[in-house]
Amino acid sequence: MGLLINDKEVVVPGEILATGMDYLPAYGTFREQDKIIAHYLGLVSITGRLIRLVPLRGRFIAKPGDVVIGRIANITMSNWFVDIGTPYEASLSMKDATSDFVERGSDLSQYFNIGELIITEITNVIKNKIIDLTMKGPGLRKLKGGRIIEVIPSKVPRIIGKQGSMISLVKDATNCRITVGQNGRIWISSEDPEKELVAIKAIQMIESEAHLEGLTDRIKEFLSGEVKHQE
Repeated sequence: MGLLINDKEVVVPGEILATGMDYLPAYGTFREQDKIIAHYLGLVSITGRLIRLVPLRGRFIAKPGDVVIGRIANITMSNWFVDIGTPYEASLSMKDATSDFVERGSDLSQYFNIGELIITEITNVIKNKIIDLTMKGPGLRKLKGGRIIEVIPSKVPRIIGKQGSMISLVKDATNCRITVGQNGRIWISSEDPEKELVAIKAIQMIESEAHLEGLTDRIKEFLSGEVKHQE
């Protein structure tokens, strides 16, 4: 029971990283019963109870203006540290998190608690080690419910498509709410779990076949078949 790997160790897809419930899966990992498993080839990063992977191929390079999906990893007296899939956690200060007046020493978990997911924007990057975030902008918010899937960040432009055409196909066919983060995290939400699964399959298909011609037609055909099957 416990950790089966070391911090900064390279692991392969499907490798078991920990057993038991003492650790939590984060970026690049997933839980299967009592095991935490690697989703892809990557470098292990352990922060407290969170186990995440830094992808070794097509890894996310943070840039100001990127909208990403982050997971709250830690809380201090004046800010939050957020896992956005980079080797170093990003920082969200009180002034960039809320317009409320927050008294010194207040419990910041009432805004964002450890493990919660947020859509946030990168405002500043210093050599990829210091990354500042903001929640002040259209669409930036805490995420509730739904599912998160991980894709290789370099495949995000293909998943979104020209002027959002590809992801709109998936949204329209499944009636799911979908938000794609530039860091390769995608949030999918629907009142119908079956439609969420169809959206996930379609996005994973786009990721795996991103380099092939005729992808849009194949996605349309796949979605049409799945939707008819559910009717």
